[in-house]
Amino acid sequence: METKQNNLRWWILLTVIIGTFLGRLDQTIVNLALPKIINTFSITVSSAGWIATAYILANAIFVPIWGKLGDTIGRKKVYIIGFAIFILGSVLAGLSWNLNSMLVFRVIQAIAGSADYPTAMAIIAVTFSAGKERAQALGLWSTSFAAATVFGPLLGGPLIDTFGWRSVFFINIPIGIVGILMALRFINESKSAIKTKFFDWWGAITLGIMLSSLVLVLDKGSGWGWLSLDSFICYALVVVFTKIFIQVEHRAKEPIVDLKFFKIPAFVNTLLNNFIVFMGMMGGVFLIPIFAQTFLGYNATETGYLFIPMAAMMMIASPLGGALSGKVKAKYIIFASTFVAAIGLFLFSFLDPKSGPLAIIVPLCIMAFGLGFGMAQRTNIIASVVEPNEIGIASSVLAIVRNIAGAFGIALFGTILNNRINHNIIQINDYSHIISNKVAQVGQYISLIILKAQVNAYDYVFIISGFVVAIGAFAILTLKLKNEKTNVTVHVEG
Repeated sequence: METKQNNLRWWILLTVIIGTFLGRLDQTIVNLALPKIINTFSITVSSAGWIATAYILANAIFVPIWGKLGDTIGRKKVYIIGFAIFILGSVLAGLSWNLNSMLVFRVIQAIAGSADYPTAMAIIAVTFSAGKERAQALGLWSTSFAAATVFGPLLGGPLIDTFGWRSVFFINIPIGIVGILMALRFINESKSAIKTKFFDWWGAITLGIMLSSLVLVLDKGSGWGWLSLDSFICYALVVVFTKIFIQVEHRAKEPIVDLKFFKIPAFVNTLLNNFIVFMGMMGGVFLIPIFAQTFLGYNATETGYLFIPMAAMMMIASPLGGALSGKVKAKYIIFASTFVAAIGLFLFSFLDPKSGPLAIIVPLCIMAFGLGFGMAQRTNIIASVVEPNEIGIASSVLAIVRNIAGAFGIALFGTILNNRINHNIIQINDYSHIISNKVAQVGQYISLIILKAQVNAYDYVFIISGFVVAIGAFAILTLKLKNEKTNVTVHVEG
């Protein structure tokens, strides 16, 4: 009987891995289809950017709502509802006839897809109650993120070339049906022991406005201009609705985000580490495909292949880090993993136009190993320091922090890159000269200055991102967990 129960737990884990994989695969694969969608709908690149932005906004807004609903009405129920709506949204997106219809259907997909992360993490935390086993399960679950990164380019390219861009949405149907059937068969229903009588709609609305304004300005601010009127409107909305949200949550009988979480030092410290790590990682890594295609001459498919070893390394590292639970304190695992990730980012600063593929693959693998090695520990701490009935909403807070950190990192380091390029052009020009009046030679002179300015700017950004992640590594050493011997296994009294 015990063996059967153990087997069921791992089937539950496989089920939620499939769901998480599908959601991340969709985000990766749709980006590859954007050029074809642009041609079909006869839209601009800027307009097509809203296909991704609309998804990000809707996803950010509804993550905490699904997390609270999962704790309230049942995680299995919410998980299956989200899965079913996601399949419906995928079908509609595949049938879309113009940009507006695509945006509506992508929002439907995003709303449904946002149910996955908080409910999946809560289901795992409830299913695997022991600290060590839970960390191992969360480590294996984390590999689905890396797997989606690999299979996105590998599946997306052939699908788009053979069957057209609509196929990237229709591929979700068979995978989704399998996921729903497995959820119905294996997942046990679980919910908070405390019955919710008053859903915090005002908290959900104010948090949604605040998050959407923040994500919007992070995504569009570079194009608008960080000091533009549009950006300032978003800044104002973020400040105003953050204040309103806090006031609402203090008064709410059953808040959608219990602010007492932020009185738990371990919770706050782990969130801070997650924010710094994801900000530095996303801020640095999003530049790699641009560098590879701009300066090394790789096409999009070849660039995608560079990331396969990275994803494989993360898939290896995540369960290894989880297996150390019960043997090494969580903060030391997170410190080591974060510091290794920082080294990987720093190694990108040696890239130049003569670099071969290994100059990208090796740092990516080092960074991915570091990131994956501590992933289970970061997630396990969040699940372990809150009450069991609040795991869903706590995990949604973690998801929000990671998403905002990624958007913030891309916006921040993209701005640093552009500013550094301009700074380098002026500086290099001041120390350079040309003894010629020939147009061709002057043109070549200008091109070389710009090339050197751009390459040096990339190096600068990678050094900064590595330094930021290293700060996150040392910050986690201040983490203190009550009654911890080797890992988190206790709950904070609420």
